[in-house]
Amino acid sequence: MWMTGTYDPELTLVYVGTGNPTPVLNGDARPGDTPWTCSIVAIHPDSGKLEWGFQATPHDTHDWDAAEVPVLVDAAFDGVPRKMLMQASRNGYFFVLDRANGTSLNTFPFATVNWAKGIDKAGRPIPNADKEPARDGRLVAPNEGGGTNYRSPSFDPATGLFIVSAQDSYGIYFFKPEHGAYGWAGADYGVSGKGVLRAIEYQTGAVRWSHDLGDGASGAGVLTTASGLVFTGDSSGNVLALRTSDGSTLWHSGIGRVGNSPIAYELDGREYVVVGGGGVLYAFALPDAAKP
Repeated sequence: MWMTGTYDPELTLVYVGTGNPTPVLNGDARPGDTPWTCSIVAIHPDSGKLEWGFQATPHDTHDWDAAEVPVLVDAAFDGVPRKMLMQASRNGYFFVLDRANGTSLNTFPFATVNWAKGIDKAGRPIPNADKEPARDGRLVAPNEGGGTNYRSPSFDPATGLFIVSAQDSYGIYFFKPEHGAYGWAGADYGVSGKGVLRAIEYQTGAVRWSHDLGDGASGAGVLTTASGLVFTGDSSGNVLALRTSDGSTLWHSGIGRVGNSPIAYELDGREYVVVGGGGVLYAFALPDAAKP
């Protein structure tokens, strides 16, 4: 499992996405929601005490741990200033929570999903039992790789857009008791998958724009800048610079597979963007106007 955390010094809470229950695909062996697996939890760092928890995937049977990066945003929601936590979850849903108490403000799908019957009053997807792994297989969206995964998203405060490297995908999940009640069973997540960068309006869940990233999920995280740029990578080995407001491509360079998040820094008055591709670390900058 991948564990990620974000610290809020004002509320003195650490926000962490948690891992899977076990056995993962055999839900009959562990009836109920299995809290606090596949959840976002707020923890006091000094004592380890749980302040609150929100379960993104109750009774997970598809390997959708909630280990994506929780993003902390201070902004208005329905005209009221809020301290929010946003997470695009591996299960294909985008969550907006009040990070002081964990209550749900919004829940929307941001990728192709077919495993839930709706959203409950607490803002959690309601699992459809017909989509649990079975001997003859169940076609489920998203696949085991998830609607997104470990790669970091980014929030742009100027546009109010949450930008995430997503995947629209289907997989076949199956479970055979003779393979062992506590075994992995199986999931074929090579059925179909298409990577796409999505810019989500956090108040409505509407997708402002999408940018095709190629076949399969991209491995790259997302960087947004105050100058209105988005940096990421696609599935074809390119690092990309897009316009944040509309997702149009401004620049790209073929550097090999990007499996990390670009970073930006300033040195001696010049700004650089650094990203790894194909086992090599690249630093990009605009031409130095002081040099001929």
